[in-house]
Amino acid sequence: MTLAATAPSAAVPAGNVLLHAVASARERLVRAGVADGEAAADAELLARHALGWDRATWLAQRRQAAPAEFAARYGPLVAQRERREPVSQITGEREFWGLRFVVAPTVLTPRPETELIVETALDVLADRRDYPVELADIGTGSGCLAVTLAREFRQAAVTAVDRSADALNVARRNASANGVEDRIAWVHAPFEAWLGNGWGKATRFDLIVANLPYVPTAEIDSLAPEVRDHEPRMALDGGSDGLDPLRALLEVQANVESATYLLVEMGAGQADAVRSLVDAAADFDLMDMRIDLQGIPRVALIRTRACGTLPSGGDTYHG
Repeated sequence: MTLAATAPSAAVPAGNVLLHAVASARERLVRAGVADGEAAADAELLARHALGWDRATWLAQRRQAAPAEFAARYGPLVAQRERREPVSQITGEREFWGLRFVVAPTVLTPRPETELIVETALDVLADRRDYPVELADIGTGSGCLAVTLAREFRQAAVTAVDRSADALNVARRNASANGVEDRIAWVHAPFEAWLGNGWGKATRFDLIVANLPYVPTAEIDSLAPEVRDHEPRMALDGGSDGLDPLRALLEVQANVESATYLLVEMGAGQADAVRSLVDAAADFDLMDMRIDLQGIPRVALIRTRACGTLPSGGDTYHG
């Protein structure tokens, strides 16, 4: 339900104006430990969520008097954020690649840096946008990559793999909401088992994408409360150095040779270790490392030795 604002009069106290209510909420969030810029954005987003407004409506009416029901809706949302609950879980959704995705505590919240995987996939398969391709998303979580790739590659068959049944349920909802559920096959299994059986062994994929866990175990307790306390540990914990899942993927992939290209996300400071892992794997070449907007090498583009040449494009880290 969308709330309608009423025009303020001279008798309306400043505190009843939407813009002032949001400024007050921002101050509360800052005191709770949320960074200033993030607090401002979150306070506005939660206000728009309470009102049922898009940003254009907010910008046009933010100096209006708050509707009567606004405080009762907005206050509890701000209180949740003060407890460092992620905004995405409070509102139940997050935008990724211009699409809306349902999120829940059972999946990682889609992050802007993961869009770099989509950008790289579009570079690698630039001439296949309207042709049949076989794609796979390992550790699909919310389904943000599987769904986005299915939308971008209009004749693609996509396989989405996750060991969590709860995550797959969320991903299915997102595929349905974005109109691509008929082109995604869902696999409930650890990727190591899937790659050795069924489609994972029989199908030659043009591209496999993987946003695997990559946080070193010892660093998890030092993560922001929004991540540490509210996102699934199994989607974060990458072992002692954060790279155990990538090691497992390279090992099993070498055994089944089921993909032409692999695209994997990595954490800050892991570029050299990822390069060493791929260099030590006899069946793979590290073709590129794409850099995110913070200047961090974020996505590794890996190909099997039997693959052809690589299309160029994007920022590259040479290390």
